[in-house]
Formats: sequence, structure tokens, C-alpha cells
Amino acid sequence: MQLLSIMCAGRPLRLQATMSGWQGLYWDNHLVAQRDASQDPEKNSELPFTLMRGEEAVECCLKVSLQWQPFSLSYQLMMGDQLLEQGERVEKDIESQSVAERPKTPNRISLIGLGSLALKLFKSAKVIKVLFAAGSLAAYSWLFSWQFALALIACLVFHEYGHIRAMKYFGMRTKGIYLVPFMGGLALSDDKINTRWQDVVISIMGPFFGLLLSIVLLLLYAITGIEMLAGIAVFNALLNLFNLLPVLPLDGGHILKSITFSMNSLVGLIACVLGAIIGILLSYSFGMALLGFLLIIGSIEILVEWRGRHASQLLPLNRYAQSVSAAWYVVTVTGLCAIIWMGGQSGNEALALPLKILGS
Repeated sequence: MQLLSIMCAGRPLRLQATMSGWQGLYWDNHLVAQRDASQDPEKNSELPFTLMRGEEAVECCLKVSLQWQPFSLSYQLMMGDQLLEQGERVEKDIESQSVAERPKTPNRISLIGLGSLALKLFKSAKVIKVLFAAGSLAAYSWLFSWQFALALIACLVFHEYGHIRAMKYFGMRTKGIYLVPFMGGLALSDDKINTRWQDVVISIMGPFFGLLLSIVLLLLYAITGIEMLAGIAVFNALLNLFNLLPVLPLDGGHILKSITFSMNSLVGLIACVLGAIIGILLSYSFGMALLGFLLIIGSIEILVEWRGRHASQLLPLNRYAQSVSAAWYVVTVTGLCAIIWMGGQSGNEALALPLKILGS
């Protein structure tokens, strides 16, 4: 990931690094110094390199003191015996930076990924949003009724609006919300995320907004007695709970991957595995067998990829952010499950349908 970008002799000097200890120094996009990965990377490092001033070779060196969790970076740029620049960087600096160049990683092919790619080709045309929204309304009206279709689309828009608000909080440029028939919605941005904390907040704000919407609808149902409000609340909870499954590219996959990939210690990994086991046991004990099965599949997928976490281009969560992220995720999932479970205990067949789906 890019940790530093400063000017040196009139051209950009960029430091790339991974948690495995590898560091690469690029001057005007040319690799001029490199440090190999190590089993036990040292905090302090020096990256010497040579620049040409006409026909004269000038010895330079970037001295770095780097700590990953919590993140801090201090540096000194030397040209011979002269100190050219020094400074410090923290996580906020990484969040707000514009990445000059980021190595591309292969993406797994999925319908959602292909849909996202297709949307990016057309996202400059606002009419596309209208066409997709109309297509979604027609599709859901065909499956259910036009009244329920409108309510479902409103829930999807509110969910995606949560993602948009989080993106704007981090100063990212957004392209709005796109509704894709039979696939839900997408909130798009031109900017790339730089930290795991950004990934967690942006991912969880959609389901969290969904949870707040379901709570408001249940309160309105308690006041008015309009049964359709309770029905929308329960189905909206099911929709957002599905998004929190630990399966990529769903929101839950991004959240739990960011938490687990930020853990360096075996203790942290064991705690995460125990949390997944408890979640699976609770799912089965409350009659949500499908949820428990999908938790097993998603957890295995994330654990299989855990060994490659050091090659990530995203700044990891510190221990405090790991705890906050995990607690936020558990509270959101618990709230959504509680709404679905209460619907199943109501005696109303329509309100009990989401619980029956999870119990299948």
C-alpha cells in the first residue's frame, strides 16, 4: 500500500509497503530501492538510492520508522549529509490520500461483480438510473405486488443511502445509487478506499441504516396498527441480514474480512473463530438453520484467505477499531435477527415467512 508521497529533486518520491516487511521506493515511478519481506520486520529501516545531477551521482536515503498497529510513520529524507524533509503520518493521512498507483489484484468472477462493471460503463448517464429503477419496480411487481415492490425498493434505497453517507463522511466522491433487477442495489464511488476502517464503516452503514428503518417501521406499526408496516419491517430485516453474511462480495464479507485480516496474533484469530462458532450455534438454536449454514461457508472462505492478508493494499485496523467493528457487527446482526424472530412468534403467517426461510 502507498504510505508516503513527497517531492524529491522536482519529482515524486513514493513509498510502498506491505505488512510482511516488504518496502519499495519509487522515484518518478521507477523503483530505486527495495527492502525484502521478513518473518520479523524491524520497525526502523533505511532505503538508500542514487540520483543523477547532470553527470554527478548524489547518494540519497529515506529513513523510516514504521508501526502498523496503531499506524504511525515518521521519515527523514537525506541527500548526502543534508536533511531535505522530515515528517510524520497517521491513519487519517492514509485515509485522505490519493493513491498514485495501486497494483491490480485478480477479482473472482461473479454476477454482482459483472453487474458493477457494466454499471461503471454507463454511470455517467443519469437516464440509466431511471431505467434500472423502472426495471426493478417491474420485476418485483411481477414477483409480488406493486405495493410491496414499492416498499422493497424504498428499503433498498435506504440501505444504499447508508453506504453513500459513509462514503461522503470519508470525503469520497459518489456516483449515486443504482437499482439492479433481482440483484438489489449498488452505491458507487470514483474514489478508492485506503484503509480497512473505511471498508468496515462503508460496508456496515447500509445494514445499520436498514436496522434503524425496521425499528422505525415497528414503532409506527405499534402506534397505527397497520400490519403492512410490520411486514415491511420484517422483510427489510431479512434483506439486511442477508447482506451481513460473511460471504464476498456482500457487506458482511467485507466487514469480517477486514477484521480478521487485521489480526496478527493467534489469539485474535482464535477469538474470531470462537465468535463464528457461537454465531452458528445460536443460529441453529433459534431455528435459523440456513443462516447457520451460510455462516459456516462464509467463515471457511475468509479463514482460507487469511494467510494472504499481509499482501493487502489496505491499512489494517488497530486493536480498538477491531473491537468496535466486531461489536457493531454483532449488535446489527442481533437486532435484525430479533426482529425476524419476533415476526415468527407473532402467529401471522406473512410475518413468520422470513423465519421459515432461515429455518429451511
